[in-house]
Parts: sequence; C-alpha cells; structure tokens
Amino acid sequence: MMRLPFALALAAALAGGCSKKSNTPAPAEPTGGGEAAAGSAAAPVAGEMTAAPQRAVATLAGTKGHEGVKGTVEFVAKDGAVVVTAHVVGLSPGDHGFHIHEKGDCSAPDGASAGGHFNPSGHTHGAPDAAMHHEGDLGNLTAGSDGVADKTITLSDVTLGTEPNSVIGKGFIIHDKADDMKTQPTGNAGARVACGVIATP
Repeated sequence: MMRLPFALALAAALAGGCSKKSNTPAPAEPTGGGEAAAGSAAAPVAGEMTAAPQRAVATLAGTKGHEGVKGTVEFVAKDGAVVVTAHVVGLSPGDHGFHIHEKGDCSAPDGASAGGHFNPSGHTHGAPDAAMHHEGDLGNLTAGSDGVADKTITLSDVTLGTEPNSVIGKGFIIHDKADDMKTQPTGNAGARVACGVIATP
C-alpha cells in the first residue's frame, strides 16, 4: 500500500523539474560578432582604387627676358571632359599661342626644356576644334591693352588621370605670338614667354 503514494510523489517531483527546466530563458546570443560584421561592411575595402585627380593647376612664370609674365592655368574634370581656365598677366597686347607641352620641365631659361606640344596620338598641329590636332593645341588667348588675358576652353581628348592622354605632369607654355593653327608642328607662335608644370594641388 505504501508503494503507490511514493510513486505518485516521485512522478510529481519529476514533472515539476521538467517544467522548471523548460521555463528557463535561453542565454542571449553574443552581440560582438554582429557588431563586427556591421562595422566591417561600412569600412573601406582593402586595396580599393582611389578616384582620379579632379583638379590640377599650372603656375606660370616668365622665361628669360619675359619675367613680368605670370599666371595660372586651372584644369577641372567635368562630365567626361577637362575644363581649362587661364589667367595670365604681363603679356603684350594681342593674341598668344598657348599649349600643353610634352614635358613638365621649365628649367631652361627659354622654356625649351618643356619639349614639343603634347601629342600622344601623333596628330598634326591644328586648331583645338579641328578634326586633326595635337591634344596640347589650345589655340590662342588674347591679352588686352593692360596685358591681361583670360580664357576658358573645354577639352574632350585629355584627362587628369593616369591614361596616356593625361596632362598631369606635363608642361604649359605661353608663346610670344599668335598660333596660326596650320604651320607644322608649332603654329609659328614664336618664343616661349612663360612656362609652368601641370600638377595636382
């Protein structure tokens, strides 16, 4: 007769233990891994290529005998082209050829160290809007009676990147005379009165 109550009590105890175990809350999952994953998603990708330079400037200084000539030529990448804005002072009134040259070297007193016109495509010299022209052919800028010249021109065949037609590191020359845009290979623009190197700020 004593076995039945004992069996019932044992069953109740076991049932209670199982009930308590099932009601115990599960331990919270660690959040560190999730936070690390979120952080790594926002971090820059290792080895990601940086954007090409978007702006460059050539600071011009006068060559020997033309020390009063100075100015700046700014290059800005925009909509797949490069907008060139020149501001030059100390020029004689009238038109002056201005070109991108192949070498970023202004060490020679006459600017000859800048080499010839920038011409990676091997074209003949011409006006900047002609079908055939050097990438460095920018035509003329006109100085007023005060010797100041300002001009903006948009170039579609050069870049500010690392491509063969990038102007970064090239020279910029202002000439004494007008570019006739036909004489080969210089446009008969005369002496070089100012030189600068195109560089990123």
